[in-house]
Amino acid sequence: MSATSASIRPPHPGTSQPRNPISRARFERIAGRSVSAFGLVFGLQTLPAALAQLSGVKEPWGLITVLVIFVGLAVIVLLAIIQKFVRPAMGFLAVAFFFAIVTWPLLAIDPDAIGPKPWVWFLCSVFTAFAAVAFPLWLATAYTFLVPIAYGVIRALPSGGGVGAEIAGLDALYAIILGGVILVIIAMLRQAASAVDAAQSQALAKYANAVRQHATEVERVQVDAIVHDSVLTTLLSAASARTPEAKELAARMASDAIGHLHAAEASSPEDQSLVGLDRLSERITTAANAFSSPFELDVRDIEVHTLPVNVAEAVYSATVQAMVNSMQHAGGVEVARSLSIRGGSPLATVHIVVRDEGRGFDAAEVPAERLGLRVSIRERLAKVGGHARIESEIGHGTTVTILWPSSETDPEVLT
Repeated sequence: MSATSASIRPPHPGTSQPRNPISRARFERIAGRSVSAFGLVFGLQTLPAALAQLSGVKEPWGLITVLVIFVGLAVIVLLAIIQKFVRPAMGFLAVAFFFAIVTWPLLAIDPDAIGPKPWVWFLCSVFTAFAAVAFPLWLATAYTFLVPIAYGVIRALPSGGGVGAEIAGLDALYAIILGGVILVIIAMLRQAASAVDAAQSQALAKYANAVRQHATEVERVQVDAIVHDSVLTTLLSAASARTPEAKELAARMASDAIGHLHAAEASSPEDQSLVGLDRLSERITTAANAFSSPFELDVRDIEVHTLPVNVAEAVYSATVQAMVNSMQHAGGVEVARSLSIRGGSPLATVHIVVRDEGRGFDAAEVPAERLGLRVSIRERLAKVGGHARIESEIGHGTTVTILWPSSETDPEVLT
């Protein structure tokens, strides 16, 4: 085995593969859960003060404000646990909190009942953290300054305690510093995670390119050997043929040479031993788990099926290429992706479906120089007797169906 082929061979499926420790998707999950838990803790500490100050604000708006803010904090924790609509919910609640601050002078009717500090003060850092998670950096930065400044103005008014410009300014400055620290930490970690995702995508693209180059080189060496040993001998024999017997011999040699070329096109330089579909499935799922955007996995009926090593390599490479294409062209972590691996279906021994709900594309508009679909998936499978069907529609995602051996009819995707 050459050094090139050894360097690009995928790791054995039995070995433990490290997961990406700081992917963008993982960071967003951790940030959503930790910041929502932080908000709930501060909210529970602030709730008694908010209830005690209800008598000093207009009814029913004071109670509505309290319900929106504190019920929202609890709902966001639940959304963070199930990982649904976390950022939109945080953004909505951050806007509601800002609205509560700027309208506080209109709500407060009894400064003595409210006391020296309105309850909204205790949640400034919570909602600046929410804004850092939910908003783009420029908007989160503006929010980090606007909310404390608005609160500082209120603190100087009678409805906010009338503490004077100096104390109100110190309170606002404290909130800006704390919110700024949270914003910087989240922005730096998010940027680092995005850099890791970009490096990972580039590494996968280089790996796919190296696999293609290696396969091309191996095939070229094999064909060169056949040309030298068979075709060149045939041409020399034909050139020197003078008698009918010599010409008939040259014709037979030419027929044999053509047969050798067809066999080389249909075969792989790898050995023809068998490999279990379960091992191939482990390799594919390991590759799927390495992506920053997770694939929803569905693996069934793989334990008793086997296939040749060259077929397994072609199916693996085509499946990885389909997942790489989805990561590069379908969209970011918000796109839903799935990977289905089934053995012994009514259509084929191996039935793999890679699906995403991303941007999609028009196959007629794919440039001819883009070889990912034609060479890396379709032709690679066709050479080992497989079949690939690619369905895509702009705005409705892409589905790549891989089958081996090939069915005589164009297969339908199993549900």
